[in-house]
Amino acid sequence: MTNSSRVHLVATLAMGSLLAIAGCGVVPGTVSGAEPMFVYVGTYAPEDEPGIYIYRFDPATGALSEVGAVAGIRAPSFQALHPSGRFLYSVSESGDYAGQRAGAICAYAIDPQTGGLTLLNCQSSQGPGPCHVCVDRAGRHVLAANYSGGSVVVLPLRPDGQLEAASSFEQHRGASVNPARQEGPHAHCVNVDPAGRYVLAADLGTDQVMIYQYDADHGQLIPNPALPAATVTPGAGPRHFAFHPQGKWGYLINELNSTVTAFTYDAGNGSLTAIHDISTLPAGFTGKNSTAEIAVSPDGRFVYGSNRGHHSIAVFAVDPQSGRLTAVAHHSTLGEEPRNFAIDPTGTFLLAANQNSGSVVVFRIDRHSGKLAPTGHQVHLPTPVCVTFRE
Repeated sequence: MTNSSRVHLVATLAMGSLLAIAGCGVVPGTVSGAEPMFVYVGTYAPEDEPGIYIYRFDPATGALSEVGAVAGIRAPSFQALHPSGRFLYSVSESGDYAGQRAGAICAYAIDPQTGGLTLLNCQSSQGPGPCHVCVDRAGRHVLAANYSGGSVVVLPLRPDGQLEAASSFEQHRGASVNPARQEGPHAHCVNVDPAGRYVLAADLGTDQVMIYQYDADHGQLIPNPALPAATVTPGAGPRHFAFHPQGKWGYLINELNSTVTAFTYDAGNGSLTAIHDISTLPAGFTGKNSTAEIAVSPDGRFVYGSNRGHHSIAVFAVDPQSGRLTAVAHHSTLGEEPRNFAIDPTGTFLLAANQNSGSVVVFRIDRHSGKLAPTGHQVHLPTPVCVTFRE
């Protein structure tokens, strides 16, 4: 892939007319239940095949209608939307971008009328295997985690949405107890805290959540002097982290031992304090399993995590006083290997991407219990691994 790679929009005709399409990601704010939304689904497609699929989402029924797909990017396995809704950023999870031992982050402009994507440019992620990306609260920088390289990077944004070369790079170091998966650092996600003052990076290989002070003016990461890292149980394998809407708790899903670690979060100094660990699996399950995604419901009452092996979404209730989790239910994703899922901005639906069986399945969320019910709606596509919404 090169920065001059052309992006091809593969449009699907429905009832004789081209349906409008738009970028993926969640734009902050309230979403009217009557307004349509759009969903991007990232995949592990090769560069010359469609990789990011676009769907129209009916917020009344949960139905998905495919309207297009974008090619020209290899393995677009995770995306993030600019706060303005004008730009989309995707990883290219590779290790040989432009002759470097690195992957890439690519910027797309979203057509305000059709939602179509135009490639703006790509920049090196400065390490191989970028697997997670986010945009800071002010929309001035993109941050990414390089899994294979065990590093995190910050890339400034121009006003036109294009990416500049990295302004900050942090190489993680260390290992842990699992020789097959934790022989070295493997940064798996990067999150900016709600106040935009600190950055947290979960590292599967070191069993740590690295904590950085964030200089948003200059796009710099500075190891946090109060607590440079929070350490979890050896062999846990931190994967993804999600903040509670109130900002005082955070939840880390651990890939290797199928647990969630609940933390209190001190926004004043960026420190994490573990509350407890809880299994993502039902009692009595003895098969192989690894976890993937974690999300908190918009109202903050429930936490959801995906199981690969048990092929389910685990549902937890959040204690409103302590932040502790209690297991509520485990729901089949009606497919295999749910790598990623997303909750729509209204908190009404959850869309689960089953990587191995090639489906995105839509569930309705019970607002009172947090439990899931299949809507009967699903779409099929190769290796879906990322689901994000846009109004």
